[in-house]
Amino acid sequence: MASLHLRLLCIASLASLLMVANARIPGPYTGGPWQDAHATFYGGSDASGTMGGACGYGNLYSQGYGVNTAALSTALFNNGLSCGACFEIKCGDDPRWCTAGKPSIFVTATNFCPPNFAQPSDNGGWCNPPRTHFDLAMPMFLKIAEYKAGIVPVSYRRVPCVKKGGIRFTINGHKYFNLVLITNVAGAGDIVSVSVKGTNTGWMPMSRNWGQNWQSNSVLVGQALSFRVRGSDRRSSTTYNVAPANWQFGQTYSGKNFRV
Repeated sequence: MASLHLRLLCIASLASLLMVANARIPGPYTGGPWQDAHATFYGGSDASGTMGGACGYGNLYSQGYGVNTAALSTALFNNGLSCGACFEIKCGDDPRWCTAGKPSIFVTATNFCPPNFAQPSDNGGWCNPPRTHFDLAMPMFLKIAEYKAGIVPVSYRRVPCVKKGGIRFTINGHKYFNLVLITNVAGAGDIVSVSVKGTNTGWMPMSRNWGQNWQSNSVLVGQALSFRVRGSDRRSSTTYNVAPANWQFGQTYSGKNFRV
């Protein structure tokens, strides 16, 4: 009898731990610790060369990201899972090149800095794994360092993304293929899962196509659409009927954002 009681107690304890592990975390995203990396720049003085990118955001100006962007090395990009994450970056201890006062810049991950295995990691192959490296939009680099530096040591940390307005859902594709670009995500900024619900369906998981483009092969035309977005911090944001029943491909709809 005592043995049965002990087994039941163990099962109850395990169930309690699983519930805690899967519970929604209350409150806003708080960011992470300071770490070391290096930074270079690309895209030209107007950052026009940063448009598009591996996260799929397209025109960074019209999407609201502007020049406050960065391409991440393999170690940071995490196969696209880091798209949308936000970072605070400061120049390191290099008085020759760092801007006086070591001001901070805040950037969103919008692109991938590919490795260059033809160059050594400490001389041209700046984004080679396992290096942690930021290739900043040029206007952002010039806020923390001199142009002639080319590359500088930096300190960085993950921070909450502060965005104006709601999460944006841009619906592309056709009747049998829905491709939804998700932008302007506050809080953790990155996304680990997305679900969609039509007026006549239950919640259905979407799959990541590339970057922050998520796909569903269900026929959803003529139904109001709801979306549930989950960040890497396990917080979720659900917006019901964000797209009305007469939504059209190519249109963008704004939903509930994460609290910051």
